[in-house]
Amino acid sequence: MPDLIDLALTEDIGSGDITAKFFTKAGTSARAKIVARQAGCLAGIELAAEVFRRVDSSLAVVCEKKDGDIFQKNDGVLEVSGNAASILTAERTALNFLQHLSGVATLARRFVDEIAGTAAQILDTRKTTPGYRALEKQAAAAGGVRNHRMGLHDMFLVKDNHLATGLDPATLQEMIDRARAAHPEAKLEIEADTLEQVRKFYTLRGVDFILLDNMSLQDLREAVRHCPPHIRLEASGGVNLSTIRAIAETGVHFISVGAITHSAPVVDFGLDFEPACPGNHQP
Repeated sequence: MPDLIDLALTEDIGSGDITAKFFTKAGTSARAKIVARQAGCLAGIELAAEVFRRVDSSLAVVCEKKDGDIFQKNDGVLEVSGNAASILTAERTALNFLQHLSGVATLARRFVDEIAGTAAQILDTRKTTPGYRALEKQAAAAGGVRNHRMGLHDMFLVKDNHLATGLDPATLQEMIDRARAAHPEAKLEIEADTLEQVRKFYTLRGVDFILLDNMSLQDLREAVRHCPPHIRLEASGGVNLSTIRAIAETGVHFISVGAITHSAPVVDFGLDFEPACPGNHQP
C-alpha cells in the first residue's frame, strides 16, 4: 500500500522533522529494535519495514517475525540500523501501522481460538477503516479469519434493504437469474431475518449462501437442520467472544464478526534504541 504509506508519512513529517534535525548529531548511526509490550498476533510487519525504507533507503531493516506469528511480551519483531535521525522520523508511523494491524490480527485470533474444535469458520466484514480495507483484511487473515468479499464488486449480497424495495419471489428469482448470467464467477448471498424467509430462500435457484441475521440459537439450529447441501449458512449479529462458541455449535458454516476490524484494540509496541544512542525518547 505505497500510497497509504506516503499519505501517513506526509501527514506526520510535513515540511520536515524539526526535532530530529536539531537534536541528533548529523551523520550519527544507531541500531534500534521494535519490541512488543504485550503478547499478541503479528500483522503489518512488512508494512512497518517499508516505512523505514521509504524514509531512508539506506536503512538496514530486518523483520524478526512474520505476519501471523504469535509473540510474547518483550519479544523483538523488527530491527533497524542506520542514520539515527531517519529512524526517529520513521518511528511513529511504523509503530502506528504495526500496532493497529496487530490489534486486528490479535482479536481475530481470539475469535478463532474461541471456536476451536467446531466446523464453523469466522469471516470478516466490510466494516473497515476507509482506505485501510486491504490492510485490515490481510491482518484478519493473519489472525486466522477467512476474508469475506472485498467490496461491492466481487460478490452479490442481497440485504434486507434490497428486499425492502418490494421484491416478490418471482421477481427476485428473475433478478438472481439475470445477475448470475451476467457474473457467473460471483457467489450470491441473500439475507434472512426469519425462518420463514430462510425456507423461501432455500427454494431459489442460484443462491450460494444465506445470511442468518440476529437469529436465536434455536432458529439457527432449525435453519441448519433443513439446509440443502448446496447452500452455506452464515450467522451474523450479536456475535462477541462470549456468544460465538454457542453460535458455532449450532452447525452454521460461517460466522461474520464486524468487531474484528472496527473495534480491535491496538497492540502496544515500542522502539528501543541501543544504549549508546542518545535519541531514546518515545513520543
